[in-house]
Amino acid sequence: QVQLVESGGGVQQAGGSLRLSCATSGPTFSRYSINWFRQAPGKERQIVAAISWSDGSTYYADSVKGRFTISRDNVKNTVYLQMNSLKPEDTAVYQCAVGVSGTYAYWGQGTQVTVSS
Repeated sequence: QVQLVESGGGVQQAGGSLRLSCATSGPTFSRYSINWFRQAPGKERQIVAAISWSDGSTYYADSVKGRFTISRDNVKNTVYLQMNSLKPEDTAVYQCAVGVSGTYAYWGQGTQVTVSS
């Protein structure tokens, strides 16, 4: 089965940086994406960024555009989310998920990101 393991969360002051990792294992497909979601208490889960495994094309939510960068390492089978210029509203549990034809079938356990004022 597909397995996803997130790491790199923690606590930062506003303006700081964190780098999240999503390590993948198990069966792979030529046409799928790795997606980063986040959810804060009392709020809906929202997509933050996504990357195509095959060609590296990317997507960013408007709220993080210009601050966050998603990338992939095909040798390590790992996707990264570099988060710069962090804001308190970035505080949330971040999860990565595999997307196939618009369906998110596999999820990681999540990692907590906390940004203080």
